[in-house]
Amino acid sequence: MSIRITAQARRGMVGLTIAAGLALGAVGCGGGGDDDKPSPSASASKDSGSQPSAQEGKAETPLAELQGTSGLLLTITSAVRDSGGFVTVSGNLKNDGAQSAAIPAQTSGDETEVIKHGQSLGGATLVDSKGKKRYYVLRDTDGRPLTTTGLTTLDAGQSLPVFMQFPAPPADTIDVALQLPTFSSGTIKISG
Repeated sequence: MSIRITAQARRGMVGLTIAAGLALGAVGCGGGGDDDKPSPSASASKDSGSQPSAQEGKAETPLAELQGTSGLLLTITSAVRDSGGFVTVSGNLKNDGAQSAAIPAQTSGDETEVIKHGQSLGGATLVDSKGKKRYYVLRDTDGRPLTTTGLTTLDAGQSLPVFMQFPAPPADTIDVALQLPTFSSGTIKISG
């Protein structure tokens, strides 16, 4: 009989310990009882209107603006060379038109390996006129372009952040032309 009483006591202690842990967890998540008062940071953002964060507040001057068809506009905001031998070009693709616009299929380029992975900016190239070389968007081992993919349509006024990654031209090459099928060409400066 003593074994049965001991087992019941252990189960009771385990149950009591679990209940106490749950109760402490619930109290810890309660917020201390000041639920009616917003925190100082939340209050500041509510009272002062829509203040952008430090990063949002940066007024980046675009490196280039490439006009496309149907009111599409590609604004390039950065072209950064990294230590791995790549250049990452970033920006925004916006529909400046009054109606929704389909992203042209030509922006994916004409390589079968790239096209089979869906709509992208895989047709983009960087042209180094000084070195007389053209750099294509990099691909991974499965042939997927290292760029924004899954592009279909943009509603009027809609904007989408985009990127493209290329092999880096020589270190002394700073000015290159960015070309994307169905868009105008633009010269950008590589930093880094």
